[in-house]
Amino acid sequence: MPVFNAAAAAAFRSEPWGAGVGAAVRRGLASLRWAALLLATLSLGVQAWDPERIVQAAARRGEQALQGAQALRQAMASVQSQDEPSQLAAVNEFYNRRLQYRDDIDIWGQVDYWASPLESLQKGMADCEDYAIAKYFTLTAMGVPHRKLRLVYVRAAMGGPGGPVQPHMVLAYYPSPEADPFVLDNLITELRHASRRPDLSPVFSFNAEGLWEGVGPVAVGGAGPSERLSRWRDALAKARQDGFFQ
Repeated sequence: MPVFNAAAAAAFRSEPWGAGVGAAVRRGLASLRWAALLLATLSLGVQAWDPERIVQAAARRGEQALQGAQALRQAMASVQSQDEPSQLAAVNEFYNRRLQYRDDIDIWGQVDYWASPLESLQKGMADCEDYAIAKYFTLTAMGVPHRKLRLVYVRAAMGGPGGPVQPHMVLAYYPSPEADPFVLDNLITELRHASRRPDLSPVFSFNAEGLWEGVGPVAVGGAGPSERLSRWRDALAKARQDGFFQ
């Protein structure tokens, strides 16, 4: 089984959707291109960290969302002027401590729902996608470029290599295009390079700017990238509404 190491990270950088993908994937390429076009039309704006705007949006979601946003503002204020690795660690720890892991069916009554950061704070609960999404939008709102971050679908060997495998999502941070990325994960709060996570096998990755093929089969939990990117488009719209970008 391929692992999420430096070679896998290189595959993420070098393998866009296209040549070499299997027949099942090619059947979804038209939908993928449509989804990518929709993402491009969102025209993400660049802005400084504006916690007041986020807090105001949280207030419209109720007391628990407001408390969560205020706690986020306080936690991020302490690292706003620090370097990106310090910001990564603070954001990763904040959401891992603030949110309890639950399946979507328990949180939302749906098999698969992608929550915005404020929705997760409102509930106080998240599944793996929600953790990764919340960290992504908080970091980009603080000024980390989208190109340095990718949400990565992986197959995670629970308990370490050789353990039972299940679908999972993490956030990867690339300090430079050729770097061994850091992994932000709700399973392990310590930031580790991808080469130190042999329990993770990447499948595909994406951000607000593109989509990359990983090194394994694309099907994850019964849904392919086209269906997943539809949810990602909705998450982008909600994050914009909640003040995480213009």
